Amino acid sequence: MATRVIPPRILRKLRYNTATKPFQPALTSPALAPTSNILDQKPPSSTTTLLPPDAELNFHDVEKLFSHVPTTKLLKSTAILHATAVEPMVDLGTWMLRSDLMQTNNPLRNIAMATTRATFFDHFCAGEDAITAGKSIAGLNEAGLRGMLVYGVEDAHDNAGCDRNLKGFLHTVDVSRSLPPSSVSFVIVKITAICPMSLLERMSDLLRWQKKDPSFVLPWKQDSLPIFSESSPLYHTRKRPEPLTAEEESDLDLANKRFLELCQKCVQANIPLLVDAEHTSVQPAIDYFTYSSAIMHNKGENPIVFGTLQTYLKDAKERMLLASKAAEKMGIPMGFKLVRGAYMSSERKLAADLGYASPIHNTIKDTHKCFNDCSNYMLEKIANGPGGVVLATHNIESGKLAAAKAHELGIGKVNHKMEFAQLYGMSEALSFGLSNAGFQVSKYMPFGPVETVMPYLLRRAEENRGVLAASGFDRQLMRKELVRRVKASVL
Repeated sequence: MATRVIPPRILRKLRYNTATKPFQPALTSPALAPTSNILDQKPPSSTTTLLPPDAELNFHDVEKLFSHVPTTKLLKSTAILHATAVEPMVDLGTWMLRSDLMQTNNPLRNIAMATTRATFFDHFCAGEDAITAGKSIAGLNEAGLRGMLVYGVEDAHDNAGCDRNLKGFLHTVDVSRSLPPSSVSFVIVKITAICPMSLLERMSDLLRWQKKDPSFVLPWKQDSLPIFSESSPLYHTRKRPEPLTAEEESDLDLANKRFLELCQKCVQANIPLLVDAEHTSVQPAIDYFTYSSAIMHNKGENPIVFGTLQTYLKDAKERMLLASKAAEKMGIPMGFKLVRGAYMSSERKLAADLGYASPIHNTIKDTHKCFNDCSNYMLEKIANGPGGVVLATHNIESGKLAAAKAHELGIGKVNHKMEFAQLYGMSEALSFGLSNAGFQVSKYMPFGPVETVMPYLLRRAEENRGVLAASGFDRQLMRKELVRRVKASVL
């Protein structure tokens, strides 16, 4: 078997974690050492090298594409992707995990949890604790990828829950800093986990009303970037909201302090913080937190605080342009993660219930166009100035277009201002294809106890059922590589 080496792009000094220990080119932990089982061995291949930066994404050479994936993992991934592509099976699984079977005193609960842990959790999550997540990150690094590490908690409804979640996010920064330099590209935070949901809803109402009536004063509001555009939906707030109560202002002060502590921790660790997007009923408040913190912490060329734009929203591009141009005037480098979006059904239902048109693009073609247009704008912007962009897409065509645009602008190869991203356990072919072509690629990696991460798994199963069902491209390539390996072992 030929000697395999870590791709040169991983050995380069990248943007972040410059104060941490040097990258180790081999996995030194005994727990991570490969076994002698033939199924766990990686396939024979020549020494890994970078393709020229102007090479097209190559999905034809499946041996090269999956050269970092052991056969056991390839088999398991193929089986799980086939299972999640069957919508009735996803429906059955989500029903079961929400049913009385999951009650603590039900004897079947342990069986259900063990099955979930060994299948879907293991495939879509980085692990149950920080140590396991670190091993998962190390495995990605060996394959030429990076990790976006997220403590997998969902919404909080009181200050006690917010405080617990903050500790988890702060610990995530510590874990990230302990790993090899640049192996973690971002720490992810959900504002809904560190600020009570009811307060975010109230703040969003007040911000929307101020958009309707600029004379409406919000005494608690700090400097921010534009949150709304002229086409932004304001139908959530149908009447003038009452000002925040003294208790709500106190809760907001606590939420500000939590987010400030997390931002300062990321600044000290030199690891960027990426704020996840949510549904439109609370997104204005999330954008407010993001932009006010960006003004405070983003300096020089590279932003520390990144926001997320969901391009399935009709107003996404307009909001991005307004915020980006305002940041430029203030001398603030702004970073955005671009995604298509994850709340299509609920957003359309809410709008219909209130008697308004959906805020979501009418066709998938329009959504693709919006994502690609926003990608082009951000790539042109970072090619000529400060800022950063994360292109979070599972769409092969968008990946190809962005890669071509980046090369056209001269920002191909590994570039500290640009990152592609996919969810952990999904779109492996696109991730490896982009990485092999010389781009930085990260996987979104939630971690935490199964019980804690279960809401995340359920939400992902429901939000991404279309993506999972359409994972035929990955499944086809994985099957092709498995067949190739079987033939190679026989012959």
